[in-house]
Amino acid sequence: MATIDFCVWVVGGLSVSDRKRFREIIDSFPGSKVLVVGDLMVDQFIWGQVSRISPEAPVPVVKVTSESFLLGGSANVLNNVFSMGGGVAVTGVIGSDDMGRWLIARLRKMNVDTKGIVVEHDRPTTVKTRIVAHSQQVVRFDRENKQPVNSDSIDRIVEYVEAVRDDLGAVVISDYNKGIVSKRLLNGIKEVISGRNVVVCVDPKQGDFSLYQDLDMITPNHHEAGRAAGQEIVSEDDLVKSGETLLERFGFKAVLITRGEEGMSLFENNGGITHISAVAREVFDVTGAGDTVIGVLALCLAAGATFKEAAVLANHAAGIVVGKVGTSTVSREELMMVCNYSATDSHG
Repeated sequence: MATIDFCVWVVGGLSVSDRKRFREIIDSFPGSKVLVVGDLMVDQFIWGQVSRISPEAPVPVVKVTSESFLLGGSANVLNNVFSMGGGVAVTGVIGSDDMGRWLIARLRKMNVDTKGIVVEHDRPTTVKTRIVAHSQQVVRFDRENKQPVNSDSIDRIVEYVEAVRDDLGAVVISDYNKGIVSKRLLNGIKEVISGRNVVVCVDPKQGDFSLYQDLDMITPNHHEAGRAAGQEIVSEDDLVKSGETLLERFGFKAVLITRGEEGMSLFENNGGITHISAVAREVFDVTGAGDTVIGVLALCLAAGATFKEAAVLANHAAGIVVGKVGTSTVSREELMMVCNYSATDSHG
């Protein structure tokens, strides 16, 4: 690995030259295509109000006022790419149940090709149900099967990747550790896209990063990065050491460590480190923020952005989405507006 010899801080707004370049990248979204591979889910939200505590137990009684279903997990990554106007393909596994059928119908309504989605009859579609009262999450319960998917399902996923590979600029591995992502799957994907100009990005959930060996870019949060590097991140020195370790040990071209309210830190194998400050003005809900980051990041890379350019734009997109309640997405127009605003408020 190259010796780290420079460090850049990106603070506050964007310069006029940044704005011009980012407009070029965003304008290229419609001609760029991302394949999302991973754990497809449905996010169910039950909305209500609380006015009393249950006499049966010390828990709030929620009076339900509405219910909504949204694309979750890797389907939310897809939704973020779609909302940005990017081309999108998807593959994964669902169950033969009502939620699986809802997910397929929702994607078809978006004109997204569903040929890459495999149905396993003995497996439920993963559903995360959140009960929200007065804009605050009261409880969440999950319906899922985390056992590895069938080997036949892996073969069908790899076959689909091979079928669409010539149209792709980037692949997202959206790993929620629900049984889809395995060494066999990743080796199969690497084999079928070998020699093509396709960037592979992974949002990890499994602790052993050797699973993701030699993929182009990984986006752990600071807890995941510290565990994978074998050290707790409590200082900037710890952060830098962890970033260096992940690059060297696992052969990534870039590591983007997300750090919540402290922003993000990008480590590249050319020796560069870029610390990017958070831009959210008010945080309402962090649900799905990681999906926004990886989706926008991959779409930017498919559109020809550098790792640094993609990370800065993904950071701005995350700043927008955490200001919304529920599993939300960001539009191309919203991102363009934020970048334009930031350019007039630049700190250098």
